[in-house]
Amino acid sequence: MNKWLNVKIIKLKKWKNNLFSLIVRAPINSFKAGQFTKLSYINTKKKRIQRAYSFVNPPNNKNLEFYILLINQGKLTPYLYDIYNYEIFIAKNSFGFFTMEELPKKENIWMIATGTALGPYCSILQQDNVLKKFKKIILIYAIKYSIDLNYLNILNKIQKKYNKKIVIQIILSREKNKKYLFGHIPDLIYSGKLEKIVQEPLNKKTSHVMLCGNPNMIKDTQKVLFSLKKMRKHFRRNPGHITSENYW
Repeated sequence: MNKWLNVKIIKLKKWKNNLFSLIVRAPINSFKAGQFTKLSYINTKKKRIQRAYSFVNPPNNKNLEFYILLINQGKLTPYLYDIYNYEIFIAKNSFGFFTMEELPKKENIWMIATGTALGPYCSILQQDNVLKKFKKIILIYAIKYSIDLNYLNILNKIQKKYNKKIVIQIILSREKNKKYLFGHIPDLIYSGKLEKIVQEPLNKKTSHVMLCGNPNMIKDTQKVLFSLKKMRKHFRRNPGHITSENYW
């Protein structure tokens, strides 16, 4: 059974388009970069409402950060969005296998995310163990509008940290901007445009792919990778080429 801890609120940052970042502290057990925990609230019927959220911060940072989309009619996010007026809890333990430890060694790692699912990659890439398994990192981040690039400062720090060992490509789906690629991830992979832009190969011999975010993006991208690249899902007992985590 989960043990629940009270959180100490450090910061609540509200962005545009119902996005917000929540930073708290609590004496949780150690976690691995890429894992998630659970936040909860007890409603008026004395029922605990809980949801899973990935850490944005690396494990050595005591400030526990979460990147969240407010669902106006949701059962939990409105209370997180108004956290100063409610008692919010965090699980003592963390969960999940979306971590470097679970991946096979390859030439390059493709980290593909949509929206708030950038979080686990921020956690992973702020550590120092990625290049022990991969020679090159390709981070693909897809959002609707450029105004939603709320973690651009962290992306810039990651770019500086890895220098020529990383390629960061931002994709917009509802706004054309000369700085960024326009379109949808599955289509850009299928057409070959994404590989051409980042100038890195995507194939089952040299690549491992991590997919995180919108379930439809994950499903459609997997279909393309299955058919076009002859890749398969990765499991401990049956190693493959694709590791994924749905965000709802």
